Amino acid sequence: MLCLCHLTEKADVFGFGVVTLEILSWRSNSDSSLEAERIYLLEWAWSLYETNRGLELVDPTLSSFNKEEAIRMLGISLLCTQASPNLRPPMSRVVGMLTGDVEVSTVTSKPGYLSDCQFTDATTFVSEDGKFDSSANASMVFGR
Repeated sequence: MLCLCHLTEKADVFGFGVVTLEILSWRSNSDSSLEAERIYLLEWAWSLYETNRGLELVDPTLSSFNKEEAIRMLGISLLCTQASPNLRPPMSRVVGMLTGDVEVSTVTSKPGYLSDCQFTDATTFVSEDGKFDSSANASMVFGR
């Protein structure tokens, strides 16, 4: 199955969720130098969230931080990175969650991963069935 999709504002929401996780953990979205369960930030964040160990995601070099805020940021990030664009909150709701005006909903499903596609470079990807599309851009996967 080819993963070509249209870009929407929900792609930006997904990107915001990933960047928020990167800031919270002070690491990149993927790091092949880490042990297998920590290579992909979204997968590691979900695993920690599922087992109520979300604070382990926070940058270990921080000497102190607000634990409630860190858990809130993790929840917002996971909501923003849901596989279905329809499950991602609009940015106006994200802002409300960030300011504390809106409660962060409980995350009940895994975030979206790029496990169905392999990217060969910034402009080409190959699906699991081996078909490729050189006109597709990696960021297009995150739309509708």
